[in-house]
Amino acid sequence: MLWLCLTCIISFIIIGVLLVRICLLKKAAREIGQELAYSLAHETNNLIAVSTRDKSMRRLAGQINEELRLLRAERRRFQQGDLEMKEAVTNISHDLRTPLTAVCGYLALLEEEEMSQAARRCLEIIKERTGSMRELTEELFGYTTLAAGFSGQEPEELSLGGILEESISAYYPVLTGCGIVPCISIPEEKVVRRCNKKALSRVLENILSNAVKYSDGDLRITLTRTGDIFFENHAQGLDEVQVSRLFNRFYTVETARPSTGLGLSIARSLMEQMNGAIDAVYRDSVLSIRIGLPEEGRSKS
Repeated sequence: MLWLCLTCIISFIIIGVLLVRICLLKKAAREIGQELAYSLAHETNNLIAVSTRDKSMRRLAGQINEELRLLRAERRRFQQGDLEMKEAVTNISHDLRTPLTAVCGYLALLEEEEMSQAARRCLEIIKERTGSMRELTEELFGYTTLAAGFSGQEPEELSLGGILEESISAYYPVLTGCGIVPCISIPEEKVVRRCNKKALSRVLENILSNAVKYSDGDLRITLTRTGDIFFENHAQGLDEVQVSRLFNRFYTVETARPSTGLGLSIARSLMEQMNGAIDAVYRDSVLSIRIGLPEEGRSKS
């Protein structure tokens, strides 16, 4: 009987020790998980530290720390390479602007000269291709500049309805010139958001330009009380796959008017900098582009 009691006591002690050990291991696992999540979410050089003395958990923490060091080194190399690439593209596009401007000038002089019908036709083709190349160069320069951070002006409290009206008014001759008369819906009460005026104007301009390229002749613009702005138009020449790629850099639809494929990509970059959102949906031959800014939106510029 005595041996049975001793066995039970020893068993309870062992179970108690194991339970304590399991609790400590679970605590260490939680610590590792929390610190790993924090390290991945934030730019920090802090390594994972655990309070437990368990060799296995400390070895695991050490292995994770080694992987974190490698990950941070790769991230730094990527960021440096990305920065160098943007600087190179900016410099190249900047260097191309001067000779392209000169070429356009000489083409304008050639137009005043007498030439055969065939030569004039060739000149028109050269002029068109040069204009597209110049536009692409300008967009490349603008994209790399904007991707590095928009520094036009500080964010301010803006009436979305007011800036939307300004953008539509400025672009109205282009729209009507393409046979598009926009239908506009803006609520009477002001919808105010804190954002960068020049950046938001650029976004609206690029979306309106997109409507010129893809619209079948209609355009409905709606500002909601929640701060979302919708641009909707029929676009028979598009499909869901093409719409899903509209925000990709350099992507253009074959049926669209001449385009560099950077307009909506720039718009997305600017919206992200202002902590906003932009997306596109294609349903029943209607393209719908939505932009939205949070009520407490803060620009990164």
